[in-house]
Amino acid sequence: MVLSRSRVLALIGALALLAPAMPVGAVSTDTRIDFGGNKHIFGQNWEDEPSVALDPAHPNILAAGVNDNPDGEACNAGDPTTCPYDETGGAGISFSMDGGSTWTAPIYTGLSARNCLGPEECVPDPNGPISTPPWYDQIGMYTIGDPALAFGPKPDANGHFSWANGSRLYYADIALPFLSNTAFKGQDGIYVSRTDDVAGAMAGTKSAWMAPVFVSKPNAAVTHDKNQLWVDNAASSPFFGNVYECNVAFRGAGKSYYGNGEPIPDPLVFARSTDGGTTWSTRQLSAATNNNQTGGRQACSVRTTSDGVVVVIWFGRSDTVLSKTSVIYEARSYDGGVRFEKPRPIGTTTSIGQVDPADGTTSIDGVAGARTWNAPVIDIANGAPTGAGATNRIVVAWSDDRNGTNQEQGWLITSTDKGATFGSPLGFGRTGDRVNQPAIAISPDGANVYVVYNAYLDPWRSTTADPRRMLGVVRHASWGSFGTWTTLHTGTIADVRAATSNTIELEFLGDYNSAVATNSGVFGAWNDARDTSPCPVIYAYRQSLLDGSPTAPPAPQNDCPDGFGAASIYGGWYTP
Repeated sequence: MVLSRSRVLALIGALALLAPAMPVGAVSTDTRIDFGGNKHIFGQNWEDEPSVALDPAHPNILAAGVNDNPDGEACNAGDPTTCPYDETGGAGISFSMDGGSTWTAPIYTGLSARNCLGPEECVPDPNGPISTPPWYDQIGMYTIGDPALAFGPKPDANGHFSWANGSRLYYADIALPFLSNTAFKGQDGIYVSRTDDVAGAMAGTKSAWMAPVFVSKPNAAVTHDKNQLWVDNAASSPFFGNVYECNVAFRGAGKSYYGNGEPIPDPLVFARSTDGGTTWSTRQLSAATNNNQTGGRQACSVRTTSDGVVVVIWFGRSDTVLSKTSVIYEARSYDGGVRFEKPRPIGTTTSIGQVDPADGTTSIDGVAGARTWNAPVIDIANGAPTGAGATNRIVVAWSDDRNGTNQEQGWLITSTDKGATFGSPLGFGRTGDRVNQPAIAISPDGANVYVVYNAYLDPWRSTTADPRRMLGVVRHASWGSFGTWTTLHTGTIADVRAATSNTIELEFLGDYNSAVATNSGVFGAWNDARDTSPCPVIYAYRQSLLDGSPTAPPAPQNDCPDGFGAASIYGGWYTP
């Protein structure tokens, strides 16, 4: 759906009068976030890894990014048993102006294979419809995902940041060069798109977006992963308006970093911008060593306090011994990201799921299953948008199986001294839930804490024959009452065996969920399988690969029911 810009502007004006109250349209159910993909075409119908941002100055306005393929060719184009990715965008965008009750996926123009439905080979249209951030094809790049979104204040003509100037949305992701782009001397890059005109961006106005800016430095031997983004969004901070990005830079292009190959040097890299995302400086926050003694690292997350302290966390682990205990590290900066104290451990995690013989990663539900990890996430009660009433309480969450096999639990540690010390881990999952990939949010005043996670209800499956039930869960606890969690919402139970991307050999549901809170409630978004349809022929094919007697690969668009592969993102606003 494309809305007129005037209609969206009128809606923004009306809703802005409500800030900073709880968003209107708050729901007690959930809704599917629309990212523009066709749920009936395999190859275009999957979505995973949501990232939701809320405008602190106008809390009814939300934006969401996702890994998806709305602009890609159908699997039926060419050989119907292969589903290749093309050079079209793989990072979707959607907007809500009513607190997340309804969502609009804008349509821009760009390089698109959306109408390549087969049976002939695909010929992308350079002026076709796209539902991914625009202007990438003009610079010879295309997005592949890991979106990270954040709102911050817009700078004025003199570079001064103020919420009175308006809001700026930042959208960071990983992009690859076209094969024809020989000028790009790297494997991939972290890019940031920006808009000061959310109304125009939502209405499909391509010019509402600035051209994407290159954050990471090109290097032919480096592959970036798990990009995260944050804006110092509390006006009380001396570094108000600074933008921060972190990722892990794998030094060994083309090599695996999931444990089935040799260890790869993988330092944690941090970038900062002080001019609204126009220019960036980068630095390395961790060692690059990766061996049986030191392990590697992954999955950073960054937030700021009301007085501008930058807190970055990540986890270190062994790339060769997946069951080895991992360490959660923290590094802090007191000068706006210029210098950081030495990283130090703030907690430990154990493994999660089991090693999947299909590809050597860990999966949460069974063989040829949905991959998982024990990555930590962080949030800070910094009083945004003004900083008033900030407690600067910090919450860090993750999940692991320290309780035993098939007993994954979600864990929380907290700090009341801006990350100087943390308490002991406290569980937050429901009884019977195998907690996976939690997101965490704390209200700006620090009074309420929320978690959003996928709950797996069956033990890890050793074959592909049996159902693997999963749903989304939203829970709440008041600060200091972490022994009492209340379930605010449970989603629809579905079998995740039918959730996949273009690779039919494995399930896929991505690596994280999303949550963002105000002082009144939380918007949570999670990976969801309720829109998928089972396809026994695919399950049998996966089992044949595991058994070492591969059968002929099926053609999913022809051999499976409508909806196979149609993983979605669902979410909603919930109040304690």
